[in-house]
Amino acid sequence: MVLPTLREGAVTLRPIRLRDARALEKLLLDNRSWLSKWEATSPGGVGSFDMRSGIRNLLAHARGGHGLPFVIECDGQLAGQLNVSSISYGSLGSATLGYWVAESFAGRGITPMAVALATDYCFGQLGLHRMEICIRPENGPSLRVVQKLGFRYEGLRRRYIHIDGDWRDHFCFALVREELRWGVLERWKNGLVPMDAAAIPEADARRAAQPLPRARS
Repeated sequence: MVLPTLREGAVTLRPIRLRDARALEKLLLDNRSWLSKWEATSPGGVGSFDMRSGIRNLLAHARGGHGLPFVIECDGQLAGQLNVSSISYGSLGSATLGYWVAESFAGRGITPMAVALATDYCFGQLGLHRMEICIRPENGPSLRVVQKLGFRYEGLRRRYIHIDGDWRDHFCFALVREELRWGVLERWKNGLVPMDAAAIPEADARRAAQPLPRARS
């Protein structure tokens, strides 16, 4: 798969490269307190992470047509990463989207711009049908991204992904092409996003705040 470069204003999504490893590693270390509570971990214990190996893995998935690994830049500065993963064609036609940005770039509209660019590319150029984003209930900045872009709330997934040392609940949000009269970016820029699409039902918010009962032995 040929990886595109996508731009809008000051924001650029470009393909990740092996030579980005050192700069990305430094950005992650500098933002450790900001990002660590949202990072995926191994249920088998804490392991070391080799950024170059991680990038090789992302690029291998891209060559197989299953992923789009990007770095996010703002005015030419490295700001974070965005990865489209689990790309499936045919009768499913879907993908999952994840991202992170450094704290100094948060709150500036960079993340929703990057998510909109990637989603529009997947719908318009790859012909995908559905894009999904899963977010921890405690992750306010990420929840604001799906609210701004009008991703539709689909439900609570209990103990879904191992994050920061334990299995964590996630809220699931998605868009399908049929519900978009305009592109995601155009809809957002023109103030046409339905304000209640990402609304989380009170019952799910309460459930997410409660530990999942464990089976008795």
